[in-house]
Amino acid sequence: MTYNFINDYSVIAHKKILEKLLECANEQNIGYAYDEHTKRAQDYIKRDINNENVDIYFLAGGTQTNMTLISGILRPFEAVISASSGHINVHETGAIEGRGHKCVVCETINGKVTVSGIESIMNTHQDEHMVKPKMVYISDATEIGTVYTLGELEALRAVCDKYNLFLYLDGARLASALSYPNTSKTISDIARLCDVFYIGGTKNGGYIGEALVIVNDLLKPNFKYHIKHSGAMLAKGFVGAIPFEVLFENGLYYEIGKNENMCADILAKGLKSLGYSFMAESTTNQIFPIVTPRQMDYIKQEYGFEIWEKLADGNYVIRLVTAFDTTTKICENFIEYIKKYSK
Repeated sequence: MTYNFINDYSVIAHKKILEKLLECANEQNIGYAYDEHTKRAQDYIKRDINNENVDIYFLAGGTQTNMTLISGILRPFEAVISASSGHINVHETGAIEGRGHKCVVCETINGKVTVSGIESIMNTHQDEHMVKPKMVYISDATEIGTVYTLGELEALRAVCDKYNLFLYLDGARLASALSYPNTSKTISDIARLCDVFYIGGTKNGGYIGEALVIVNDLLKPNFKYHIKHSGAMLAKGFVGAIPFEVLFENGLYYEIGKNENMCADILAKGLKSLGYSFMAESTTNQIFPIVTPRQMDYIKQEYGFEIWEKLADGNYVIRLVTAFDTTTKICENFIEYIKKYSK
């Protein structure tokens, strides 16, 4: 195989993170996140979000983070509002429901939760015979590569305030969401508008880890107990913090996002020039071209990808994902390979 576009976490980690890990290999650190690496990583993130009054925890993975956070915040009869394509609703094997919380599916546009969708749910769930929505869950970038604008986030914040809902942002691919062209949104805006969010490390150059940032003071008490109770507390907490120490010290996190988006744009523009259509207009590092079965068989001779959906006409939507190790040359070579089939 020439290159694998199947996901953005198939390579262990960015070389700067691996170098740092080796540099620290013989250190003796205090356990359970009381070490200096954790402190520095937290300080760098607080600096970037322009807020010192947050609690930051480093957990192992996205599903674990979502399950630990949502089950720790909601009461047994409370539910979380999500897009139908939301990760907690589709790709987490019922982890949220397994903790006793219903995912209420919301109307979306381009994979994004809408204010009107939230309004509709809140107008329906009005008494004690139904679960009580208490949280809105969004992903940025979304599961189909689209991005919330600053105005859309502000509108979601307003509707959450109206109904006393928590706003939680899944940032598994936040670096990509913050780095698409012409965006005015920053990570400090995320911290200003969300009650809680997480910064994805696994899919942005880290070997492991997500940084959970709790902004709302109401959600902070005893949360460390809940992490331990959920089996999510790493004894070697510094191992989870070191990737973020490197990613946020000098802006590497955002550089990775820009590179991923730039490479995905090369793929998208190249395929469009050859007449390929797309399931969604992504501006981030996931693109979803539509291919015939024969085109798909040709591509998989040299390149890895995920089959996203089989369409009614027999064609397929495939997903191509760029990562921290993707280069412009790799993407240009891919387009040249596709051109050979087109001829």
